[in-house]
Amino acid sequence: MRRRDLLKYAGATALAAPFVRSARADQGIVKVGVVGAKTGPLAPGAAVTHFPPWRLWAYQVNEAGGLKLKTGQHKVALIEYDDRTQPPEAIKAVERLAAVDKVDWIAGLYGTGFNVAAIPTFARLGYPQIPVACVTELGPDLVKKYPLLFFGNGTLTHYATTTIDVLKKFRASGQIGNKVAMVNIADEYGIEISNISKTAFPAAGFEIVYNKSYPLGTQDYAPVIKGAKATNPDAFIAWSYPPDTFGLTEQAKIEDFNVRVYFNGIGCAFPGYYGKFGAAAENIIGWGGVPDRPDIRAFYKVHKEVTKVDADFNGSPLYHANNQLLTQAIEGAGSMDREAIAAHIKSHTYKTLLGEFDMRNQLLNRLYTVGQWQGPWFHAAGGVGYPDSDYVPVKLKTSWA
Repeated sequence: MRRRDLLKYAGATALAAPFVRSARADQGIVKVGVVGAKTGPLAPGAAVTHFPPWRLWAYQVNEAGGLKLKTGQHKVALIEYDDRTQPPEAIKAVERLAAVDKVDWIAGLYGTGFNVAAIPTFARLGYPQIPVACVTELGPDLVKKYPLLFFGNGTLTHYATTTIDVLKKFRASGQIGNKVAMVNIADEYGIEISNISKTAFPAAGFEIVYNKSYPLGTQDYAPVIKGAKATNPDAFIAWSYPPDTFGLTEQAKIEDFNVRVYFNGIGCAFPGYYGKFGAAAENIIGWGGVPDRPDIRAFYKVHKEVTKVDADFNGSPLYHANNQLLTQAIEGAGSMDREAIAAHIKSHTYKTLLGEFDMRNQLLNRLYTVGQWQGPWFHAAGGVGYPDSDYVPVKLKTSWA
């Protein structure tokens, strides 16, 4: 799939937001650096999930008069850099933000491998790091070593095991058997969750009948889908990024791969996914999901009005909730003293769009992990730390019609 097509499907725009400003010497301005992919394979995902939530946050903070600090209210200016989907470029941008732009805060990066690679840099520069687009099994060990590191997402085990829980419900009701075909993107995220799955799925009684990885930037998904289809599985699991999520689905439709449970990774929750596939997306399961509530619908409305980008049903609300936590922590500390802000996070809980967030142990306490397209809403179907009433009953996929 061509990159420009995916950008169109994802609802991304090349937005030059008026509240994204260059560095200023004005001491009344709180400068926040945001680094992510504006070019390269990860750019389509960052254009939906990473940059818009920070622009919305800056807009809402400034509309309210600014961050409430002991020295008065201070407005926010964002400084954005393109890492070109290259970890070394991301680290260089972080160093420039600290040394040249002298920003008060640096946002977490976009991509698991990027965030993990940058952890020592954030620590050396003395900036807290709260990555949201980062899901790694290393989190619990890393926070023991890095006191300014917080994870605004879960572990890969959370995502793998809650996906298994959904499959177990189908199996318990006699709707599917035990055969699972699995594929993954060959980067840190994909390889790590694939390795976890190789143990977790068989431990739950599922047989992995197909297991294939593919490189970042793959364009031809026909061999992957044809190989999976040949095994006649009950469920297809793709630990994918947005470009391959779209590409794999498109190829599955072409091949008429009518598996009963079709699961996509990152990007399945994009509104552009439903926009492209329409009825064919019905009952597809994937990474993310949120409940359908008035307050959450209000978030989607204002997100589109302010950023001109449709929020997704996964990262966007999670970023927003983490930014709500950040605002409360900054204002609770009363200054942009980074150690004081970190200390506040370690000693408080916070009310957010997605419920009460608790990162006192530097790890997020709750997370929606599995969603399903039922109509034009990607409903929460599984997660960690939420009541069962938050989840819709899942349904089998019947066809690509």
